[in-house]
Amino acid sequence: MKKTLTRTQKIQAVLADDIVHGRIPPGEPLDEARLASSFGVSRTPIREAIRQLEAIGLAEARPHRGAVAARISAERLDEMFAVMGDLEALCARRSALFMTPQERRGLEEVHAEGTRLTAAGSIADYADYNIRFHDTVYKGAHNSFLAELTASVRQRVAPFRKAQFEGLGRLRKSHQEHDRVVRAILRGDAETAATEMLHHIVVVRDAVDDVVVDSARRGTLAMDHASAAESTDLLSR
Repeated sequence: MKKTLTRTQKIQAVLADDIVHGRIPPGEPLDEARLASSFGVSRTPIREAIRQLEAIGLAEARPHRGAVAARISAERLDEMFAVMGDLEALCARRSALFMTPQERRGLEEVHAEGTRLTAAGSIADYADYNIRFHDTVYKGAHNSFLAELTASVRQRVAPFRKAQFEGLGRLRKSHQEHDRVVRAILRGDAETAATEMLHHIVVVRDAVDDVVVDSARRGTLAMDHASAAESTDLLSR
């Protein structure tokens, strides 16, 4: 079931996407008044959205001056995805060992949904499904601390993981990678499940560069606030 986002979460998602793609460049002030006018809301949800961005490292607070868009280096992303890969691999390994028959059927059902969404080609819908797929693997590990830790790290890289799906053919490739993970989990092959999940996250990291670097190459690093109408439309959905 698709999760309904709050207004603050929608604003945070738009701003995060703009920062990841360079439309809001590093060091750009996140002016609450200007953003509130752009989104057609009060400053309260803007302030909350900025705090969420600070929590995941996409914005930096400056005492008495407001927040600015953060600079995320390639080295920092490498570090984050390295941890993400190890945690997800551990979840996949444990899922292969500890998932109950009912949970395995649930994993198959979620994976089948991914097949339908891949054929449909909707990036937004597939991105939502992707979260549910990985959550299913986290829960199947039967270790609540591991699941919470993995989800916390995923939150830090979530805007980048979403951006990867803009790459040509990435939905199909992502689903194929999922398929190899699922098959290993279902047959109880813990080592292969971990290996395939780690490979999946490594490919995700590379796909992020393909999208974000290409965006910069096309000149989209210039901030474009003429998209205010699109932002307002998103909030009304």
